[in-house]
Amino acid sequence: MIEGVEVKELVGHADDRQVFREVIRVTDAFFGEGFGQLSYALMHPGTAKAWHVHARQVDWWYVPMGALKVALYDTRSDSPTCGELQELLLGPEYGHKVVRIPPGVAHGCRVLGGITQLFYVTSRVYDPADEGRIPHDDPTIGYDWTRMPAIT
Repeated sequence: MIEGVEVKELVGHADDRQVFREVIRVTDAFFGEGFGQLSYALMHPGTAKAWHVHARQVDWWYVPMGALKVALYDTRSDSPTCGELQELLLGPEYGHKVVRIPPGVAHGCRVLGGITQLFYVTSRVYDPADEGRIPHDDPTIGYDWTRMPAIT
C-alpha cells in the first residue's frame, strides 16, 4: 500500500426501513486533517478521470452506488513508496469503504459498471492553485486505464 493511503471499512446497520452507514467522523484517526468541503460526482459507465494531484489537500472518497476502479500513484520524492502504483475497487459490491488519499498521491478513477456516485470530502476548500494534473497516459506512470479488473 502507498504510504499514507488508508482504507476504512464501513459498517451498515439495517432494519426494515433502511440501511444506515457512518462514513466519516471528526474523531476518526484518519480524518486528522479535518473538513474543508464535501463534493459529489455522478459518473457514467466507462468514463475515466485522471490524473489529479494536490500539494496540500487530502481527499476521502466513498462510492455508495456503482463500481469504481481507483488508481493511485505516489509522486512524493521523499516517500518510501515513491513511484508505486496502487489500485482499489470501490462500491457496494466490493464492500463499503472510504479511502484516504494524501497530498502528493496522484489519483484517478474509471467507472466499471452502471452509473456511479462518488462522494468526496476534502481537507481544504477548492483552490485551483492546489489542483495538479498529469496526463492520463503519462509514460512515467505507465498506467493502462482501459484494463479491466482481473477475472478470478
